[in-house]
Amino acid sequence: MKTKFSLQHKTALITGGGSGIGKAVATTFAAQGAQVHILDINRDPAIQTVEEIKQQGFFAQAHFCDVSDYQQVVGVVETISKTASIGILINNAGIAHVGNIEACEEADLDRLYQINIKGVFNCSKAVIPFMKENNEGVIINLASIASSVGISDRFAYSMTKGAVLSMTYSIAKDYIQNNIRSNSISPARVHTPFVDGFIKKNYPGEEQQMFEKLSKTQPIGRMGTPQEIADLALYLSSDEARFITGSDFAIDGGFIKLNSK
Repeated sequence: MKTKFSLQHKTALITGGGSGIGKAVATTFAAQGAQVHILDINRDPAIQTVEEIKQQGFFAQAHFCDVSDYQQVVGVVETISKTASIGILINNAGIAHVGNIEACEEADLDRLYQINIKGVFNCSKAVIPFMKENNEGVIINLASIASSVGISDRFAYSMTKGAVLSMTYSIAKDYIQNNIRSNSISPARVHTPFVDGFIKKNYPGEEQQMFEKLSKTQPIGRMGTPQEIADLALYLSSDEARFITGSDFAIDGGFIKLNSK
């Protein structure tokens, strides 16, 4: 009898898989039988995550890759495709910016566009032809609650995540006849090294107060964990979710629906 949520005989590409949510997805998928390939611009965390996975007896490989560079992405994807059938893409790599439109410079906008939007475009465009050949595939994009509701001082970030949401729907619509499922996950605040660094950079000397303040913006009273996001990604990538496509899943401690007074 097949184990539920098994990813046996599936190959998963995970961008930004060396830390935070991406690392949790990588380790979770590997434990469920997937052959995991981490695409990350930060070489050391990616290698460390791969070593941790291998120590558990599972398969993983790290690939140095700047997702904003289409040729780099294509090169990595073609290399992987020579020995494996690419079945799952997790577009997780992303960066943030704090500020309203007046505090957002053109360079800030360009930087976020390159990673958060073009990175999703590049990776999706590179893998879809291989998924079409196999007549199946799963693409999961990490969006954000900021793609659905207004968040103060997140102008550029919200814009990019709105684009991620739109790309999710477009790909789902365009490739449904190819059995390629496309969905997105929209977390609220999740406690990751990314968040810790973000708070330290933007609120020096106020780290603990800001952490508590940001935690309490979720009605449930805390931030999410990377593992909670990874578990949702696992379900959406598994055969148990084969009836789900073109959907966005808020995993937000009640942020979107329960924040009214």
